[in-house]
Amino acid sequence: MILFSTSFFKRKRIFSLLSLVLLIVIYSQSTIAVIYSLPKEKSRLIGENLQITIPDGNKHSLEYFANQFQVGLSNILEANPGIDVYLPIPGTKIIIPKQLILPNTVHEGIIINNAEMRLFFYPKNTNKVVVLPIGIGEVGTETPSNWITSVQRKKNNPTWTPTQAMRKEYLKYNETLPKIFPAGPNNPMGLHALYVGRLYALHGTNANFGIGLRVSHGCVRLRAKDIKYLFDHVPIGTRVQFINEPIKTTIEPNNTFYIEVHNPLSSTQEQFDSNEQIPIFISSEIREFLENFDINQVDVDKALRRRSGMPEDISKKSSKNKNVIN
Repeated sequence: MILFSTSFFKRKRIFSLLSLVLLIVIYSQSTIAVIYSLPKEKSRLIGENLQITIPDGNKHSLEYFANQFQVGLSNILEANPGIDVYLPIPGTKIIIPKQLILPNTVHEGIIINNAEMRLFFYPKNTNKVVVLPIGIGEVGTETPSNWITSVQRKKNNPTWTPTQAMRKEYLKYNETLPKIFPAGPNNPMGLHALYVGRLYALHGTNANFGIGLRVSHGCVRLRAKDIKYLFDHVPIGTRVQFINEPIKTTIEPNNTFYIEVHNPLSSTQEQFDSNEQIPIFISSEIREFLENFDINQVDVDKALRRRSGMPEDISKKSSKNKNVIN
C-alpha cells in the first residue's frame, strides 16, 4: 500500500528556473541513465530545470511523466505543489527539477540522500555523476542514514524472503505472502539487486509508482532501467554512503549563493499524516553558511518555507540580477 504525506500537496510555488551546465542523457538498448558532467572550479551546482505542458487528452498519472524524465514523485511534487498526482490536468505546466546541488560528500562510489530521495553514483576514473530517483523505507522501517558501507554482492533475478512481521502486516490487507517470493517481473525486488551491509539492498521494483516515496521496509528501490544500469556498472566493493540532508548549499565560483531545501522525512506516523510542515533542523555547518553577509536572509526564509527541492539563488543582489550566472 502506498501512502502520501499531505504536506506534498501544500507547498508554495517556485517563481523561477535556474540553469548551468549541460545535462547529458545516455541511451542504450536496455537502460537510460541520466549522467551529469561534474562541474569545475569547486562548483557543486549541476544540470538545468525543464518545463513541460501536460498534453491535451492526457490519461496518464504523474508517475508516467516522472518516469519519462527520470525523476521521483517527491521531486515533482516539491517543485509543483498542488498538482494532481493521479491525473494531471491537460494544459498544466510542470517544472521538471533537473538542476540540483551535489551533496557535500566525497565524489566516490554511491551516495544516497534519503531526504531528497536521490542516489548519486560517481563512476570511477570519470568526470561524471549519475543521479537516479529512489524509493525508501516507510516510517517505522526507515532506510539507514549516517552510514558508510559497501556493495557486498550482486544478484540477478533475486528472490524475496518476507519476514514474519511483513507477512503479518500484509494479512491486514487480506494478502498472503509466500515464505519465498520467486524471481521474476512480479517480484517486489525486481530483476536485479545490489546487497549492501547485511540487511539492506538496492533493488528494482514491480511498482514504479513508489519511486520517490516512502514505500519499502528499509531497502532502496529503483526503476527497472536504473537498477539495471547500476547492476551493470557498479563493481562489488564499491563504497556506499547513506545521508539524510534536507538542506544543501553551495557558494559558486562567481560568489553566487544557492540553497536547496527538501521537506524533512517524518520521524513518526503522526508527522507523516499531518498537514503541518515538519520542523527542519539546521546544522551548525548550514547555519554558519547562512550567516554570510552576502546572503539575503529574506530569500533564505522564503526558501526554508517553500521547500521546493530546487536550488534557489539567495545572494544579496538586486532583483534584476537574480539567477544570472556571470
